[in-house]
Amino acid sequence: MALTDDLATVLGAAHVLTGSDMARYARDWMGRYEGSPVAVARPGSTAEVAACVRIAAQHGVPVVPISGNTGLVGGTMTKGGLLLTLERLNRIRAVKRDAKLVIAEAGVILSRLHDAAEAQELYFPLWFGARGSAMLGGVLSTNAGGSNVLRYGSTRALCLGLEVVLADGRILNLMSELHKDNSGYDLKNLFIGAEGTLGIITAAVMKLVPAPKAHATATLATRSLADALTLLNRMQEATGGRVEAFEFMPRTYSERLREARPDLGLPFDHIPEVTILIEAATAVPTEATADEAGEIPLVTTLETILAEMMEEDLVTDAVLARSEQQRRAMWARREAAAEIGVGLHPEVDTDVCLPLDKVDAFLSEALRRLDALDPGARTLTVAHLGDGNLHFTAYPTRDDTALKDRVMETVEDVVAELGGSFSAEHGVGLSKLNSMSRRKDPVALDVMRAVKAALDPQNLLNPGKVIPG
Repeated sequence: MALTDDLATVLGAAHVLTGSDMARYARDWMGRYEGSPVAVARPGSTAEVAACVRIAAQHGVPVVPISGNTGLVGGTMTKGGLLLTLERLNRIRAVKRDAKLVIAEAGVILSRLHDAAEAQELYFPLWFGARGSAMLGGVLSTNAGGSNVLRYGSTRALCLGLEVVLADGRILNLMSELHKDNSGYDLKNLFIGAEGTLGIITAAVMKLVPAPKAHATATLATRSLADALTLLNRMQEATGGRVEAFEFMPRTYSERLREARPDLGLPFDHIPEVTILIEAATAVPTEATADEAGEIPLVTTLETILAEMMEEDLVTDAVLARSEQQRRAMWARREAAAEIGVGLHPEVDTDVCLPLDKVDAFLSEALRRLDALDPGARTLTVAHLGDGNLHFTAYPTRDDTALKDRVMETVEDVVAELGGSFSAEHGVGLSKLNSMSRRKDPVALDVMRAVKAALDPQNLLNPGKVIPG
C-alpha cells in the first residue's frame, strides 16, 4: 500500500493500477506466462519513469518494464514486482528528413513510426507481423529482427542513440544522432537486447532509409533449400543487394496454414516441400519506373531470374505479385506464423540461427533426432532464410516437463554442432535460461553478471531474466 501511495503521489492515482485492472498486463499474449505484479505503473515521461524506479528501490520492489506485450519468452513476467508500462511515452519527438532519422519515445508503436516516416517519403525498415502492437522500447530491449534483417540488420543496427533510466533513477543521455562516435565504451549497445535488466529504455534515435518506389515480390517452390539459396545469391548479384526478405515455409507450415487459415489460400494447387517468399525493393527511380511495355525493371529482373531457374529445374513453380493486393496476400500467409501455432500443445518453441549453408543440415538432423526421441511428435517451422534464422517449434506427444527440456536440448545440440546460436531475435527472458546455462560460454556469463552487478547492485531491474542462476 505504501508503494502504491508513493507512486500515486507522482503519477496520479489513475495511473497506478491494482487488482483486476492489471489483468491485461500480467498475462502474455500467447498465454504462456501469467504473473502477479504488485501494481502496474503508467508513467508519462522519462522523469516519471525515473521517479518510479527510485520509489520502487526505496521499497525494495523489483521493476519490470513492459511495452507492447508481444514477447515470446516471458521477459515481462513477474511475481511481486512492479510492472512499469511505457505505453504513455508515445511521442514522436522529431522526424528529420535530411538526416534520415526519427527521435521517438519507447511507447511508440512500430506502425506509427512507419506512418511518420512515410509522410516524409522515408521508411523505417523494421517490419514484422506484430508491428501494429509492438513498441519501440520492446524491440530495442530484445534486439528484434523481422523480415528485413537481410538488408538492413536487426534493431541494434538501426539505432543511433538511446535514453535510459538506470537502476538508481539517474537518466543516461546517449541520444546521439551521430553515425560515428568513438569516445569510449559503446554503452548504447549494452542496453539493446538486455531486456530491461540493465536499464529502462525511454527513447531512441533510429535510422530511416529512402522509401521504396517499387517492390518485386514472388512466391515460388524449389526442390531443396540449396536451390533456394542459389536464387537468393543470383538475385542479390543482379540487383546489387536489393533483396530485403527471403522467407522459407516448408511443407508442414503450408499444411498447418491450410488447416488454420483456409481463407488465406495457398499459392499453388499442390504443397511443395520448399516454399519461398522473396521480396526486393528499390528507391532508384530508373529501377522503379515502368518502361514502354509497362514493365518495372526490378520486377523484370526477378521474373527473368525465376524463368532461368525454372528452365534449369531449380525452381519448380512461381507466382509473381502483379499488384499491391497480391503482394499483401503473399505476406499475409507468412505473417500468420504466430497465429497458426496457437492451439497446438504441448509446445517447445525455439528461435535459432544457423550459417546459411547449414540450415538444411539442421532441419534434417533435428527432425531425425526428435523422431528418435519422441516418435509421433510434430514440428512447425518458418524461417528468415536470408539470415539463417529459423522459428522451429516442436509439439511433443505428451505434456511432460522433462521431455520438453530434452527436446530443447536436442535442438540445442544440433545447433551447436553446426556453429549456430540457440537465440536469434526473440530474446532470452525466462524460457531460454536453461539454454543459457548449457550453451553460453561460462566466461561470457561471468562478464554479464559483473556488468549486471555494477549497474544494478540490488538486482531490482527485471531480475531472473537473461542471466541464469
